[in-house]
Amino acid sequence: MYQHQIQIRVRYAETDQMGYVYYGNYASYYEVGRVEAFRNLGFSYKKLEESGIMMPVLENYSKFINAAKYDDLLTITVSIPQMPTARITFNYDITNEAGALIHEGRTSLAFVNMSSGRPCRAPEKMLSLLQPYFNEE
Repeated sequence: MYQHQIQIRVRYAETDQMGYVYYGNYASYYEVGRVEAFRNLGFSYKKLEESGIMMPVLENYSKFINAAKYDDLLTITVSIPQMPTARITFNYDITNEAGALIHEGRTSLAFVNMSSGRPCRAPEKMLSLLQPYFNEE
């Protein structure tokens, strides 16, 4: 399993009138986590799109355990639990500064050829970068 962590600080604009992170912003946090997890792996979303492949979201699941508030420092732990095929699944655990789990999420994305609009397999470069994390299974 591949895993990566990134920290983000909650901005005022991400909160609602009650002072909590607006529920819709968690999807943005997922995206930050995915992009940075790939970047850490040595593979960028930008290069993926330049190669003619996009990754639309097929499923988005969120479980709200506790609230995040303005100026909280959050840690997003992104994991890829299995090798991608024509789809890839990401799991997210978001913790606060005290290390308490406040949110769990999951997204499934498809690999799609931008020219044809048809599903395609995950790029070989991505698979070769991920393979070492799945050898022990």
